[in-house]
Amino acid sequence: MSASSRVSTAAPPAERGRLTGSLGTGSIAFMVIAAAAPLTVIGGNAPLGIGQGNGAGAPVGFFLASVVLLLFAVGFVAMTPYVKEAGAFFSYVTMGLGSRLGMGTAYVALIAYTAIQAGIYGYMGWAMMDLVRYYGGPEIPWWVFAIVSLIIVGLLGYRHIELSSKVLGVALVLEILVMMIVNVAVIVNGGPEGRSLESFEPEVFLTPGLGVAVLFALTGFIGFESTAIYRDEAKNPGKTIPRATYLAVAIIGVFYTLSVWVLVVAAGPSSVAEVAQETLFGTKNMLLDTAGNYAGGVTRSIMQVLLVTSLFACVLSFHNIVARYQFALARIGSLPASLGKVHPKHGSPARSSFVQSITATVLVIVFLLIGLDPLVEVFGYMAGVATVGMVTMMLLTTLAVIAFFAKNPAVRRNVWTTLVIPGAAVVALGIAAWLVLSNFTLVTSGSAAVSFGLACVPVAALVAGVIVNRKDGGRTISISLDHLEKSDEIGV
Repeated sequence: MSASSRVSTAAPPAERGRLTGSLGTGSIAFMVIAAAAPLTVIGGNAPLGIGQGNGAGAPVGFFLASVVLLLFAVGFVAMTPYVKEAGAFFSYVTMGLGSRLGMGTAYVALIAYTAIQAGIYGYMGWAMMDLVRYYGGPEIPWWVFAIVSLIIVGLLGYRHIELSSKVLGVALVLEILVMMIVNVAVIVNGGPEGRSLESFEPEVFLTPGLGVAVLFALTGFIGFESTAIYRDEAKNPGKTIPRATYLAVAIIGVFYTLSVWVLVVAAGPSSVAEVAQETLFGTKNMLLDTAGNYAGGVTRSIMQVLLVTSLFACVLSFHNIVARYQFALARIGSLPASLGKVHPKHGSPARSSFVQSITATVLVIVFLLIGLDPLVEVFGYMAGVATVGMVTMMLLTTLAVIAFFAKNPAVRRNVWTTLVIPGAAVVALGIAAWLVLSNFTLVTSGSAAVSFGLACVPVAALVAGVIVNRKDGGRTISISLDHLEKSDEIGV
């Protein structure tokens, strides 16, 4: 291979105008974990996995989802040192599978992350409305809170990423801290059936509902892979991105599995499915009731407030992710060049951030005009679109990892991390895709026709990206083969 071999003759993006920063492993991991909104997942996804899934065995579903994502992370991390562009999934897919599927992946990412961000604005509006009502305040429409949140997120997204990382870090620490207080209280005191480990017995978790539990666990991990999107703003991307990826998967996986098990213990394995179903019907709140019963009323009140801050941290994270996806696409000419400009003072993708704020505002207004319910329909529908998109992108990225190292045997140092484990990840993600699609109506809470239409949105985005890339004649992503020569680049 020559030091500058390429398939495409297009020049790599200029080094000028890149985003800059000194984000460390902790800062990036904080933003990624905040995007997963751990407290919100325990309060929302966990009752769904328990009540509609395998009941007391749901913690195993969350553990298995963690294993799937860990398998994915191995190949993702192995390829990271050779990716110079902060485009996350689409950069990896372009390098491994070609520019057409790469651009299709970029379109899927834009749709998926924009959808989940818009959905969370609906969820946040509902949560704020419920919080004000709980404390005897006036009836304020959900969309008012959504718009106010959108403005604050837009202001933070416009500034340098360091500010967002500090806000997200504080919010994340508080929400994990309050949940761990509840976890410790339940473990110390025991539930009505003691500190039961029944959740991990095969006859309990190996039921048809296990797939449903895995499904809702996967939706709780959306955004964990976004470590690579902050490449240009990382202190030492070659080390920081892999460390942040593994750290995020480990923390989220352990936190989810432990906290869901605690909910089972608090309610009792024999009664937990019924308690979860009452939560889904709105007659109880599994998480807040557990907090109040085991850690006191003050903890319950604090947790209710932190549920809102958890949603805010989540939507801010996704705003930053989408803004940087748009920025990366603009830098290679797939979106208007103005979106690829860096703010001279803040060093942020300010224009891209502003456009993303406008996009989210338009979507919230459309949801309002249509009359969708902010929680069941706005959040449910958009989370469904994002889940299909996430699994699709992860599957394509893992295939790209295998293809990349197969085409570049000179940089393959470990067959386990570049072939065997990524191969296992392809199988696991294929099963996950089947679980998502076969149980899709449970995610969206919509009719079969609505669910089918929503599931087709990411697929349509993938096809659109392939078509647009073909018309544009293809793009190129430059990469560095650090283990060969510093000047080596491969265009795809």
